Amino acid sequence: MFQIKIKTSWAFIIILLVASFTGSLLWIQTKYATFETASPVIAIRKKRLREPMAFQKIERLIPAPVSLQRLRTQGCVTDGLLSEYNPDWEKYTALINRSNCYYLHRAIETWAQPPDFETIEFQMGQITKKDVVYGMFLAEALHPGAQYYTSLEKRKFDFSKMCQEGTRDVWGPHTCQADFGSGEYREYLSYITRRAIDLGIQSFTFGQIYRQEGGGRKYIPKIVKDIRDYAKKKKINVVIGAQTGAITDPDYLGLFDYIEGGVGIDSEGRTESGPCLSSKGSCWALLWHENFSGKAKNVLLHLDWTGVAYDDLDIFARMSQVKRAETLQNLYARFTTKNMGFLLPIFGVLDPSNGGCRGPKKRFYSADNAYSCQDENVINKLIKS
Repeated sequence: MFQIKIKTSWAFIIILLVASFTGSLLWIQTKYATFETASPVIAIRKKRLREPMAFQKIERLIPAPVSLQRLRTQGCVTDGLLSEYNPDWEKYTALINRSNCYYLHRAIETWAQPPDFETIEFQMGQITKKDVVYGMFLAEALHPGAQYYTSLEKRKFDFSKMCQEGTRDVWGPHTCQADFGSGEYREYLSYITRRAIDLGIQSFTFGQIYRQEGGGRKYIPKIVKDIRDYAKKKKINVVIGAQTGAITDPDYLGLFDYIEGGVGIDSEGRTESGPCLSSKGSCWALLWHENFSGKAKNVLLHLDWTGVAYDDLDIFARMSQVKRAETLQNLYARFTTKNMGFLLPIFGVLDPSNGGCRGPKKRFYSADNAYSCQDENVINKLIKS
């Protein structure tokens, strides 16, 4: 009898402990879930610390075919929109939702940073505009030490194998130049473009493609074909473009639906008459010139940006608001009437010491009226017209 009472008491104590622990666990889970729901960006960043999710087939409505005419006349540069480049991501999203932009150029940015498709999918869910075309930039710059999991092959990509020899730190620490001749790089491109197509991304732009040709030009036709074939299989219409620089081979340029590059402006918003920017030692190609535009299917132009003081966007940011409006109006009218596209600046990178108007930080330009440039009304009016 005595033994039975002891056993019964211990059982009761154990039950109490289990109940207490379960209740505490449920409370913690509830608090954590509430925190994650209230702060989706923090939730995304927490996810990044975990092993990437397994590749899944994502069921989405098939987007409408891309209108190249609208790409040329209603396009906007939205650098890193879906990649969390802007520290004020909620304002950036709101700016796009109230804009007249149809084509969101470089919405996915991959400069020295593989695309985070969890973040991309979340951000796409915040865009209430449905009649849009998202662009993905396939950057020439890689991080040789990047950690990126391919769930199709159950392994991590080896980015050090994707680099051209002798290009380490070519664009600063932890960068290298991509090489089409690398089988690992081609597999990486196939993986990220297929995942993007599954999400409904419809425009793919190869960054400075001539810098990615370490293994020669024999690879790019198949890379382009593979992207088109997969999109066709998924019944999604895509367009493929490239920053082709001074390349003039019509067969090569004909591989792409568009070629893309900067206009090359001075402090008065003027462009030169020749095919190359005269301030450069080599030919920094002005793609609107007949030497290039005459051999391509379409030309998309914009204010070039790489975060240095002499780039188009930096020059533009140092203008007065009146001069900026005048410059945008002149460039937009000039190129759209020639059946070329001029992509209007919504967000881009600046030299931190620029000293002109700016977005949420000194190193960012933003057209948002919430900041000092306040160019969004002019941009929306141009697109609407």
